Amino acid sequence: MTLRDKLAQMLMVGVTGSEDAASVLQNSHVGGVFVGSWTDKSMLTSGDMKRIAAASPTPPMVSVDQEGGRVSRLASIGIDFPSARELAATRTTGQVRAIARDAAVKMRELGITVDFAPDVDVSDEPDDAVIGDRSFSNDPQVVARYGAAFADGLRDGGILPVFKHFPGHGHGSGDSHLGTVTTPPLSQLMTSDLVPYRSVLTQPSGVLVGHLIVPGLTEPQTPASLSPAAMSLLRNGTGYGGNPFTGPIFTDDLSSMAAISARYSVEEAVTKALTAGADIALWITTDQVPAVLNALQGAVRSGRLTMEKVNASVTRILTAKGLGRC
Repeated sequence: MTLRDKLAQMLMVGVTGSEDAASVLQNSHVGGVFVGSWTDKSMLTSGDMKRIAAASPTPPMVSVDQEGGRVSRLASIGIDFPSARELAATRTTGQVRAIARDAAVKMRELGITVDFAPDVDVSDEPDDAVIGDRSFSNDPQVVARYGAAFADGLRDGGILPVFKHFPGHGHGSGDSHLGTVTTPPLSQLMTSDLVPYRSVLTQPSGVLVGHLIVPGLTEPQTPASLSPAAMSLLRNGTGYGGNPFTGPIFTDDLSSMAAISARYSVEEAVTKALTAGADIALWITTDQVPAVLNALQGAVRSGRLTMEKVNASVTRILTAKGLGRC
């Protein structure tokens, strides 16, 4: 791969439909596309996405938010199931694994390969709060058991699960879509929000890092998604009692969530995230891809983003895709 192609593998962008996906994959060779609430789902049901992916220079990750409940981006095409909180209250872990497997088989048939689920936040928020019923429970052990079962079901059906929102959004001060969110201090997260990550990362998976300021971990105004300390905590594992994490680290959306967009351009946010230690920067439009790639090439030339980091990230990404090393 050229340097620009390696950097492109580290980008995942939201697409509006088949034409948008084909253009960004063929012209910029991005590593992944994201199917959002605004995406024309006929790109999936028509078989277009599978054909576009097969024609791409490197097969892309095709991702979606399909958690169940109110975060069911594929409900309109028949893939739906209850929220995490309802699943934990009414189903066994075996039943949850079967529900996730059934959904994963259907997603895979549509060309989807990555699900940004399960949500393993620990929360007792009201159902309609930012996390709320997206959380299995306020008991971290329950979250760990049900999150692992859901992830196992996705893997059974051929989908890569991505746990979120590291290091824990469930007890945050607000909604990162709307502004800055601060969590309880790291010492408190250690006994609650971080507990599920100690056990759920034993099988192939990804982790999505949230836009969360964590006292005792991140700098005062730096969210975890842009924080070397937060990325290192996840990657090394031992800092919170877990094991080193070898899978791909994704950011939450860097373009439309005010916790980031109120302070940084997409080019700045992506560069900060990847230099901090993320493997894949996510945002929801395709028009800024050339400018982002230019900015990242500049970061490599300046030494801010090292080739060692780029090669390590691309290797993790290709491994997650089943394609081996870069």
